Amino acid sequence: MNHDVIVVGGGIVGLATAFRLLEARPGLKVLLLEKEARLAAHQTGHNSGVLHSGLYYKPGSEKARLSVTGLQQMLEFCRRHGIAHDPCGKIVVATHEEELPRLEKLWERGNANGLAGLRKLTPAEIREIEPHAAGIAAIHVPQEGIVDYPAVCEKLAELIRQAGGEIRLNTRVLKMIARDGGRVVETSAGEFRCKCVVTCGGLHSDRLVKASGQAPSAKVIPFRGEYYCLRKKRQFLVRNLIYPVPDPKFPFLGVHFTRLIHGGVEAGPNAVLALAREGYSWTDFHWRDAVESLSYPGLWKFLARYPRVTAYEIRRSLSRTEFLRSLQRLVPEIRGDDMEPGGSGVRAQAMTPDGRLVEDFCFEEGAGALHVINAPSPAATASLAIGRHISARVLETLK
Repeated sequence: MNHDVIVVGGGIVGLATAFRLLEARPGLKVLLLEKEARLAAHQTGHNSGVLHSGLYYKPGSEKARLSVTGLQQMLEFCRRHGIAHDPCGKIVVATHEEELPRLEKLWERGNANGLAGLRKLTPAEIREIEPHAAGIAAIHVPQEGIVDYPAVCEKLAELIRQAGGEIRLNTRVLKMIARDGGRVVETSAGEFRCKCVVTCGGLHSDRLVKASGQAPSAKVIPFRGEYYCLRKKRQFLVRNLIYPVPDPKFPFLGVHFTRLIHGGVEAGPNAVLALAREGYSWTDFHWRDAVESLSYPGLWKFLARYPRVTAYEIRRSLSRTEFLRSLQRLVPEIRGDDMEPGGSGVRAQAMTPDGRLVEDFCFEEGAGALHVINAPSPAATASLAIGRHISARVLETLK
């Protein structure tokens, strides 16, 4: 075999996996393949750089376990390598009475998941932390913060190469064939052989499962998240991170405020169906991606389950006024001319045929292959823990 392990995907999870493999077994022949001309080109490079602590996730789930341990591993990695980060803390704010039971549930989950220093806040205490935020109650999460994920990826790539690993860009994986007790990986740049392949394909994770000869348990449906930025003169309105209480009628966190590690404040994201897996604006359209999504029964069941919220997300995407109204629930002083268009990202969300979103991290194994099927937020925070988890399973297989 030319390689022991081939890792497919150069986002933060793929890089962390290759790094953990080489860390656990020095001298292992590891090759990482990335279809783009640069690493971290999609989900990793488009997120807002938040360090998540595990407040939202069901106790006992992979998300809860890996985000709690992954946060500590990420902080240690950043300290060791001098990567910009700031555990500045965040507040999750209830603005209406009906949100108080949901806030209490977050409090219970956070404590069950072992988060340190959680604190319930009164309206006066909210203003001590975020003077311009409005709410009737809140939870302060001191462990959460912000980080430069692209810089983390650059360091991971450097360490992989230093340890003898190889990274190939502009190399799209087409097929992974089981042969002679290993795998032959056919790519746009030729064939590569290995004993085991790990796919961390993000927006294309289900397609990579198919390319390996397996049937994926879920389909990736892309949801675009759009941001506004606060103009410099109004950035004083937000000190750190201000989040709403998540709405159970829609399985995303809701628009919020995030201070960025290199300056500035982002507001967002919303969540609208994208008609391209790498569709960062309304004008981005890809026939294959759109047909796959719109012909998937699970998507129509999802839309039937959340019709009003889905319609509202589209309206808010197209209306600056509606977006502003959402933000004013958290920071009433913000005005339309305080905002300017920001960036966007696309979330790879796995969806089952019955129209339910796969909430937890999801891994599937086959002969000589391990696939990361679903790794949405907080995968970036948890990436080093996910990489160690995958590495242990792969190394056990290689025995």
